[in-house]
Amino acid sequence: MTKILTVTFNPALDLATSAARVAPNLKLRCAPETAEAGGGGVNVARAITQLGGSAQAWVALGGPNGEALGALLDGMGLDWVRIDAPGGTRHSFSVTDDASGDQYRFVLTGPVWTEAQLNAVLERIATDTDDDSFIVFSGSMPPGSKPGFLPRAIDRLGARRVVIDTSGPHLTHQAKGIAPAPYILRMDSHEARDLSGLPLDTRLDSARFAEILRQRGAGSIVVIARGADGSVMAEPGGLWHVTAANEGVVSAIGAGDSFVGGMVMGLAGGQPPQEALRMGAAAASAAVLSEGTQLCLPQDYARLLPITALTRL
Repeated sequence: MTKILTVTFNPALDLATSAARVAPNLKLRCAPETAEAGGGGVNVARAITQLGGSAQAWVALGGPNGEALGALLDGMGLDWVRIDAPGGTRHSFSVTDDASGDQYRFVLTGPVWTEAQLNAVLERIATDTDDDSFIVFSGSMPPGSKPGFLPRAIDRLGARRVVIDTSGPHLTHQAKGIAPAPYILRMDSHEARDLSGLPLDTRLDSARFAEILRQRGAGSIVVIARGADGSVMAEPGGLWHVTAANEGVVSAIGAGDSFVGGMVMGLAGGQPPQEALRMGAAAASAAVLSEGTQLCLPQDYARLLPITALTRL
């Protein structure tokens, strides 16, 4: 399998708990919390590893939270490389309201990076990875990074196949088609609607917008997630839709990262984009069945993959 490397500049020590009812101005008594290593790239590498694949996570850590997060990475047997962060690793936490089933997710900020610090990491990746590797940038870019960082990263990494699943100004900048293009650009339907200014009510609407982005140069492959309606993909071979074999939602945490993990694992194993898309969708469907931040469990993935359907649009 081709090597997969994920990069997490702004990881988090993820805490998850629940309360009988979440209401303002009250002292809420919570259930015992669980602690997980969080951050988009960490989750992608975890998902790939849990599904039996191989990925190496490069993770920026600092301070006591960073030490605790590193211990969690060690405990789960993840192949990971430490990057020294310019400050303390952040917390994030989620609280589930037992009465309604609603989940409240709180994401704190992380340390501020300089351009020189970001460039030093890119140089290290370029030196230490093979030219045919997959490099995954998943999750928010760190404070201090400016739009244009990801195209600069793609340019520095050369022939390596870069996968981008981010948000905010960095996604907006990438969607303009700033060269060079990543191998894969992924976003959710809310982000696609914001970028297009259109409702994107149907699968075909989303797929056509994905193709507009692809033709613009935003990515060689563009994927738009449509939640319970699955995902669409525009690639040189055409437009595709894949179902979401959801049997109910226990926790949506990490579903998108599981999708990226499943899809990239498929591509790294030699699967064509269409089958890799199906693998990503099955991984995402498996993730929503797991509590907290457990991501996609292999037994759920194995059961859901055969019933995850692919259709050419």
